[in-house]
Amino acid sequence: MILNTEAMREESVKLKKYFGIKNLMNKRQSAEKAKIIVILGPTSSGKTELSIDAAKKFKGEIISADSRQVYKELKIGTGKITKKEMKGVPHHLLGAAGVNENFTVQDFKESAEEKIEEILRKKNLPIIVGGTGFYIRAIVDGIEFAKIPPNQRLRKKLKNKDRKELFLILKKMDEKGAKTIDRNNSRRLIRAIEIAKSLGKIPKVRKAPKYEVLQIGLDIKDGKLKEKIRKRINEWFKRGLIKEGEKLKKKINQERFDELGLEYGLLGEFLRGEISREKLVEKMNIKTFQYVKRQRTWFRRDKKIKWFKPDEKREVFGEIKKFLDSK
Repeated sequence: MILNTEAMREESVKLKKYFGIKNLMNKRQSAEKAKIIVILGPTSSGKTELSIDAAKKFKGEIISADSRQVYKELKIGTGKITKKEMKGVPHHLLGAAGVNENFTVQDFKESAEEKIEEILRKKNLPIIVGGTGFYIRAIVDGIEFAKIPPNQRLRKKLKNKDRKELFLILKKMDEKGAKTIDRNNSRRLIRAIEIAKSLGKIPKVRKAPKYEVLQIGLDIKDGKLKEKIRKRINEWFKRGLIKEGEKLKKKINQERFDELGLEYGLLGEFLRGEISREKLVEKMNIKTFQYVKRQRTWFRRDKKIKWFKPDEKREVFGEIKKFLDSK
């Protein structure tokens, strides 16, 4: 039998190409990432209503990305959605921690990823909704955090130091890294000192994205947004915001009021008799809009976000469908 070496060589090349392509396809399939949706935007931009409509249309479940709605005691002053407003759509990570717990962005990422996997197993669509930029970034970019256990002795030593003292301690340890930490939050400063003490510095952010993400941003013009904020704050007072503050006062100190930020820091001032109710309402409106500006600055840095007006529901749904249908 005469062997055609040229034909054999050609066949060998074909087989290598075939198995090479097949292996590449297998690698691609194994590397395929689950798809999730993020609906973000500043306070009062219409995220809640749109997210519920999207969840109903695309068989979704909502994961809250709000650093204050995660605390079960903070309801009125965070604009936390009610059971009735949910319209039967499952919501996760609302009231997941007690107000005296230190619920970190790392806690959020781990909890959110657990919920995402749980939702995907049910063949539903995970929809992350909120305005806390760093929470959203932790999921979208897959930020990896230092696995440093709590140092109780160090925490006890730092507990009675004020925020200025804590920031100076951190600055001495890692001047460059200290600039990336919120200097108005004692708990975050103590955690950063803890990490810096263990590693010698604040580690650089490492990223390992786990999901394919479509980010939908919602925003409206300043005039309309200010009016929505004003109405929202007035509604909070009617619903019992001051009573909520009085209950909180029995559980937390003024420093914790300040850490909770915005409305709660101001509520603390009011409850101590430092400002009048009229001044409280005025300052809430001003500070909330200042916060909106900071949210916008944070989100606008991410060029992957697709921006819409809250009434452009049809366009948003078209974008979501296109994303889910794409391979």
